[in-house]
Amino acid sequence: MNLEKYKVNSKIQLESFNTKEVIGDAEKALKKLRKKISKLQNVMYAEGKYSVLICLQGMDTSGKDSLIREVFKDVNASGVEVTSFKVPTELELKHDFMWRHYIALPAKGKMGIFNRTHYENVLVTRVHPGYVFGENIPAVKSLENLDDAFYHDRMERINDFESHLAKNGTIVLKFFLNLSKDEQKSRLLRRLNIPEKNWKFSEGDLKERKLWDKYQFCYEDLLNRTSKENAPWFILPADDKPSVRLILAKILLKELKKYNFKEPTLPVKVQEQVKEFKNQLNNE
Repeated sequence: MNLEKYKVNSKIQLESFNTKEVIGDAEKALKKLRKKISKLQNVMYAEGKYSVLICLQGMDTSGKDSLIREVFKDVNASGVEVTSFKVPTELELKHDFMWRHYIALPAKGKMGIFNRTHYENVLVTRVHPGYVFGENIPAVKSLENLDDAFYHDRMERINDFESHLAKNGTIVLKFFLNLSKDEQKSRLLRRLNIPEKNWKFSEGDLKERKLWDKYQFCYEDLLNRTSKENAPWFILPADDKPSVRLILAKILLKELKKYNFKEPTLPVKVQEQVKEFKNQLNNE
């Protein structure tokens, strides 16, 4: 599988990317990869030099929740932390737009997953600029201040943030789950048709769906402006859930192997006493 085709290395047009790829035996293949991801996380934890930040973005129903569950279910529960970012709280609005994301970052040795991310601040707020007024930014006095330059400046601040993380040992990997409008319709209808799925449905999903084209424009713009070598974006076909999970797992493993994590060795003095320690335990 050519994993490079999913990576945003140059200017892209979102419509040129497939939304569906079907890989045979994807679920079986994922089971094997999950164990490898778990082992890598254990070694990374023992080494204590790196952390991993996995950012997931996508339209409603793109499958972020189930992807997290299926890809990371074999990782030590204490080694992975998932943060879902909803509407900012009153406290969060009293800080700058990156604050709540910064305090949720994974510690060294751990994997952190952002289910929706700091990119909501140049996505949802760009589609609904009125939300920015809740931040009480002195320079923002009217909608006229919330032009393209405002959001492009925010993207530069995000690039700076991710560059800072990378320089300090956080491996940043960002995934856009590229869902088709037809598939979203099918998934929304499924939520309505299956009683136990009803709780997932929100009338707001239909309102946001009407803004599909605007969201696609905003996604394309941020993907082009914020995919960097130290924090790349990957555009994944999301219409087939088993396949997109496998693709993400493959990319994750490939990227993490570049860092050649190593378990620390015992100090020489302790190594010289290993035989003695074994004897002490065996002779109890």
